[in-house]
Amino acid sequence: MEKTIKHVQDLYDMLDAEFRSAKQFWEPFYEDRNRSIPFFPNKPDENLVDQVNSGLLTGGKALELGCGPGRNAIYLTQAGYSVDAYDLSETAIAWAKERAAEEQVNVNFECRSVFELEPQQEYDLVYDSGCMHHLLPHQRIPYIQMINDALKPGGYFGMTCFAPGYGDMGGPESVMNDWEIYQEKSMKGGLAFTEEKLRYLLEDSFECVELRPMMAMGQDDPRFGLPILWVTLWRKPLSGEEKGD
Repeated sequence: MEKTIKHVQDLYDMLDAEFRSAKQFWEPFYEDRNRSIPFFPNKPDENLVDQVNSGLLTGGKALELGCGPGRNAIYLTQAGYSVDAYDLSETAIAWAKERAAEEQVNVNFECRSVFELEPQQEYDLVYDSGCMHHLLPHQRIPYIQMINDALKPGGYFGMTCFAPGYGDMGGPESVMNDWEIYQEKSMKGGLAFTEEKLRYLLEDSFECVELRPMMAMGQDDPRFGLPILWVTLWRKPLSGEEKGD
């Protein structure tokens, strides 16, 4: 029955309707490839390279959420992962496929919403480079559950997201209270998180392995890095294992 709330999804749909759809924003965002956008160049995140080089991430099957033009998915494939990578923007996925062909790597790029995915303990790694900080607060609930469902026991969830205090560098200046977002009907370009808030959101499901500011990388560095971001890595406990064991 139209506009009758019976299920949780009905409530989510009502809240979504108060905001512009994500696809409306991201489709035109990727159309001009020559724009001076820091994450447009084909460079992997510095933390991802560090975690692979240190032997912490050792290959297997990976899922990237909100992959954009594919820079991290391509790197993970070159590092030995079999990668499924999804983005809401058809334009971004087309660009990612072109890059993969140029690099001669095989990545399963698909234009799909992360909320359409129903993986079941398939992945050794789930990676999110700037996806969650563009989700509305209520969308984080199914998002985090989907990631938990996607990971094998012992698998890793890696993420980068906005830290507060970088308004002069193009990031959010402060952390919005989640209720304020609905009152103002705006995420103001993306949500910043404190370390405390990240731990509050994720520590019920995962064990924190790493949480630090991203290192700044120069234009000539083969890695991407901006200090306006947190980098964090979480591990799903093995069956019967308590977090911290």
